Amino acid sequence: MKILVTGTAGFIGFHLVQKLIREGHEIIGIDNINDYYDVNLKYARLAETGIYSTDDAVKTKKGKQDYTPIAFNKLIQSVLHPNYSFVRLNLEDKECIQKLFEDHQFEQVIHLAAQAGVRHSINNPELYIQSNIVGFFNIIDACRRTEVKKLIYASSSSVYGANSKIPFSEEDQIDTPVSLYAATKKSNELIAHAYSHLYNLPCIGLRFFTVYGPWGRPDMAPMLFANAIRHDQLINIFNNGKMERDFTYIKDIVEGISKVLHCPLENLNLYQILNIGHGSPIQLMNFINLLEQSMEKTVAKKYLPMQDGEVYKTWANTYKLEQFTKHNSQIKLEEGIVNFVEWFKNYYK
Repeated sequence: MKILVTGTAGFIGFHLVQKLIREGHEIIGIDNINDYYDVNLKYARLAETGIYSTDDAVKTKKGKQDYTPIAFNKLIQSVLHPNYSFVRLNLEDKECIQKLFEDHQFEQVIHLAAQAGVRHSINNPELYIQSNIVGFFNIIDACRRTEVKKLIYASSSSVYGANSKIPFSEEDQIDTPVSLYAATKKSNELIAHAYSHLYNLPCIGLRFFTVYGPWGRPDMAPMLFANAIRHDQLINIFNNGKMERDFTYIKDIVEGISKVLHCPLENLNLYQILNIGHGSPIQLMNFINLLEQSMEKTVAKKYLPMQDGEVYKTWANTYKLEQFTKHNSQIKLEEGIVNFVEWFKNYYK
């Protein structure tokens, strides 16, 4: 298939592109490579898939790789994979998005790009409105205009907000978001519902649960904790450590997306929401202890009250995903943390 994947310099998008390339699909990836976190990590992910600036590839500076910025709106062919190309593009640029869709006539679209971060959304709300709502509209409207066969898009477990019913199920009410990020993801689901109803566009929203693993985001707990352990810094632990997360290894996430991609349309509803999680919450302190064991270091901890925008517990009911795609998560936390730490030590030397 010819597939557009958005957010391919990001954590999940990077891993997904590698899998789809191996499956033989023709892939075009887009990302705006913003500076929400270290852009060198984003460029390093792109380099792993053979995407470099056309001016020059890699410079070395102080033992790290500094990547020449990629220009906007220019299609770059991977030097490693003939079936993969990349365009640096802003989701808010409706004209360029529409032209990309018209030029390439994608069969399916996997929309992962978004302004990420629950806490960041509290102080930078406009970024989230532009990227997550205006950007999402530009993508779904282009899908409608070019008759894309299926849109798969990233939602988030954060939409469950202050729900007290556990585990979280797709049928639960999601009327109590506790962050603007969560509110934008709920908005995406509502827009998708309207478009699927009005234009018969199959729209599948995937609610991801606490994804971790190699090449992960520096603003998420595993990388924050690993960096603190590495530098013998204090770890801030919120809600006095009384938090639980449904940590889901990146390989399981990507496998789930792939199975949704290949699932026949007749097996799915026109509008579908699916949880993708491990299906078993882990206490935050257990996660930190396993990380310390794997890194062979302990670290000082500072216990703090709950932060704004956070929830006490996440736990995915994954029955619907298993029913539709036969997918269930396989990687246990102990194995996933070892893999993550191995990559972390290698990447940061």
